[in-house]
Amino acid sequence: MAGTVAVVGFPNVGKSTLVNRLTQSRAAVVHESPGVTRDRKELVTDWNGKRFLLIDTGGVDIADTRPITRSIAEAVEEADLVLFVVDARQGITQSDEEIAQILRESRKPVVVVANKIDDPSQEPLALEFHRLGLGEPAPISGMHGHGTGDLLDDVVERLPGGGRTEIGADAIRVAILGRPNVGKSSLVNALLGRERVIVSEVPGTTRDAIDTVLEHGGRTFVLVDTAGLRRKRKHRQGIEYYSELRALEAAERADVALVLIDSSEGIVEQDLAVADIARKTQSSTLVVLSKWDVSTMTVEDVRGHLTRRLRQRPPFVAVSAKTGRGLGRLLDKVAELYDKHTARVSTAELNRILKELREARQPPSKGDRRLNLLYGTQVTTRPPRFRISVNDPGLVTRDYGYWVENQLRERLGLEGVPVTIDFVRST
Repeated sequence: MAGTVAVVGFPNVGKSTLVNRLTQSRAAVVHESPGVTRDRKELVTDWNGKRFLLIDTGGVDIADTRPITRSIAEAVEEADLVLFVVDARQGITQSDEEIAQILRESRKPVVVVANKIDDPSQEPLALEFHRLGLGEPAPISGMHGHGTGDLLDDVVERLPGGGRTEIGADAIRVAILGRPNVGKSSLVNALLGRERVIVSEVPGTTRDAIDTVLEHGGRTFVLVDTAGLRRKRKHRQGIEYYSELRALEAAERADVALVLIDSSEGIVEQDLAVADIARKTQSSTLVVLSKWDVSTMTVEDVRGHLTRRLRQRPPFVAVSAKTGRGLGRLLDKVAELYDKHTARVSTAELNRILKELREARQPPSKGDRRLNLLYGTQVTTRPPRFRISVNDPGLVTRDYGYWVENQLRERLGLEGVPVTIDFVRST
């Protein structure tokens, strides 16, 4: 890639709207409340054939003693170019001046982006920002797109042309799901060994899905720390509603979904609902029992509960972000599950199993017609999908279909992997 660009600014200056415009996405939650974008996100942007990494940082609050400002400083340190977004209609504020001082001390190239100039006649509003001493301000409208093309031209011209290598197709994409405050951000931070994601005791601190690349055991993992999933409709409003949609989108593009359960509280219905969401998105599922160092649960309790209640029969691993217990084994389990998620079963082995199933249980019948499993083949991977030719698909009952699915999962070692079976009429 051509380089890395960090986008910084005070809350509610339109930073996320601008990022969405530049990346042609809705990756950042946009809302009128200040400070909605709490954590940073990394997005690949393409402009005229040149690709670069855009780091959308959380809103800066100079008076805030929480870790957000440290996240901003880290992003600026990594960047080749900084876009300092200001509200042109509001003019220079004391906070803008303080941020400008931080950027001057960093000695990084900076473009002052005078945002919210929604009418070209308002461009003179940008002139005031010369006083910040950071060069020529760029008048733009993130909402309407005015001036963003010129801004992108300037960005790609300033980049050095030697940025990070893009993630390959063989990277293991991992979505981290769980109800609010079960320890998702703490888990990511423990895996990375640094405070990459803001950790807070307040549920819902992590409002956006944040991608982070991790290397372990010669494998590349892309971790997505998602916003907490809220099940009750009364909680699905405004910012939280859009963050929940983003979490679901993250699961849909993941190979493996880690479903975090706070083992100090036990397994509750909402945990099972989150696990079912992972299954429906066709992600392989690994249950992660967080806070195991303070848990009173036993392994037998967990195994029995998950086997009874979850269709995918997911494996589980106990970890403690605080003590580091189980973290290495967790990534090994993810890689193992991914290999099953992408594996292909030979046609000969599949049909050997179908023969055993015909002998193990009498298929359902209707009148004088009995179902016959004739022939099977795997049609896709990532996740596996099987096509089984039968004499009459109408004879397949719900119970028998589930039984065949569970037998294939057990005999092929696909616990936690979504198994899809199409029963089709033999031609």
